Amino acid sequence: MGKYILAIDQGTTGSSVSIMNSRGKIVAFNNQEFEQIYPKAGWVEHNPEKIWKSVLVSIKNVFKKSKIKPSEIISIGITNQRETCLVWDKNTGKPIYNAIVWQCRRTTDACQKLKKKNLEKVVQKKTGLLLDPYFSATKIDWILKNKGKKSKVKDYLAGNIDAYMVWKLTNKKSHFTDVTNASRTSLMNLDTLDWDQELLKIFKVPKSILPEIKNSNDLFGVTSGVPGLPNGIPIYGVIGDQQSALFGQTAFKSGEAKCTYGTGSFILMNSGTKKVISKQKLLTTVAWKLKGEKKATYALEGGAFICGAAVQWLRDEMGFIKSSSEVEKLANSVKDTLGVQFVPALAGLGAPFWQPEARGIITGLTRGVKKAHLARATLEAMALQNVDILTAMEKDLGKKLKNLRVDGGAAANNLLLQMQADFLGASIYRPKLTETTVAGAAFMAGIGVGLWKNKAELTKINSIDKQFKNKLSPTLRKKRLSEWSKAVSKTV
Repeated sequence: MGKYILAIDQGTTGSSVSIMNSRGKIVAFNNQEFEQIYPKAGWVEHNPEKIWKSVLVSIKNVFKKSKIKPSEIISIGITNQRETCLVWDKNTGKPIYNAIVWQCRRTTDACQKLKKKNLEKVVQKKTGLLLDPYFSATKIDWILKNKGKKSKVKDYLAGNIDAYMVWKLTNKKSHFTDVTNASRTSLMNLDTLDWDQELLKIFKVPKSILPEIKNSNDLFGVTSGVPGLPNGIPIYGVIGDQQSALFGQTAFKSGEAKCTYGTGSFILMNSGTKKVISKQKLLTTVAWKLKGEKKATYALEGGAFICGAAVQWLRDEMGFIKSSSEVEKLANSVKDTLGVQFVPALAGLGAPFWQPEARGIITGLTRGVKKAHLARATLEAMALQNVDILTAMEKDLGKKLKNLRVDGGAAANNLLLQMQADFLGASIYRPKLTETTVAGAAFMAGIGVGLWKNKAELTKINSIDKQFKNKLSPTLRKKRLSEWSKAVSKTV
């Protein structure tokens, strides 16, 4: 019998299930999409029961594809879309309302009211987060107020999607979450790593409905009554998706960072056991906590709203390219942007500016500008906005970036990664295993069950596909960053 890890990646648009072997290689993968629900403008929901069904279908399909027997699975790891949360009835197992997704803005007014009460400083100091509808607390409060019954609160359970997955996999026996997911709720104190009474009072969330917080590689329970899986498989790893990518990239040292190039770009920088409350409008979060380690590992987090979506815009709205992969060839057909700058603030500016009212701009247009120049300017912008975030992280942490590990769809673009190295003045590493979110969950479950002894063993497994070294002089870099900064200032 082999020794395999089953990794569940419950994402925003679909649920993926992968099987990893003891050498850290993914031997099978399956993804099932599910419905996105938009009841009103700015509202986003998921049906939790359809999410669970998509996980079950993926589990069934991944075994079919791999020819690996379910009995060969020694541990399960879970990673999930963070901040998406729900409330369900522990007796019937039915959600009392749809899961409210991290993108949903319905609690904007509630957050504004708390800001007017001058509560943001308290929340940021305790949680490392800003007051924003992004996080779980105001969503849970909304569900309880609008869809719950006071007389039934004793029957309710609440949590992010990870807690619901654990509860379902263990047949209602385990109500647990891990420190990374708890750190995204606005209810966990970053110092105590437990639910905070003052925060529970501020957000009106009863502690009785929340899951118990565990280390990321603790035992979360064992499978029971799950179609396609034998009873008794231990669940040894739970970690939020962005932290999972950092762990999957084996960015274990303070100052190491990862960037996921997706629709937006998500950047996390390991700050070690030091909890750094940002002065640069970044978020502070728990990266992970492993059993046996006295302290948690923390991270600084920042993201740009539009990254790969800028290339999609060139493809879908502008008709410059037929597929996203064509942008590299088009951009490479010219040596520079001919002075063109594109700031893709198509959904406002994210970290470190937080200017939702900002709008995208293209400057420096002349008669000689072609599609290729705009394509190149788009790739430069994707790299430059990440420099803004990473520079802010360096200021907060008080140390230089060691290197940047990259993943996500656009990480396949060599030109983009060379630009990133040049504008950062640092090396970029692209791993061979680009499914780093899944890898993080599998690594966590593998360490938990003892398949790998420690993080050092994981570092050996995680091999580099390509390194991109800086080729730009400090003078030219300074000039380019200055031009970019002027362009950004014109978006607001």
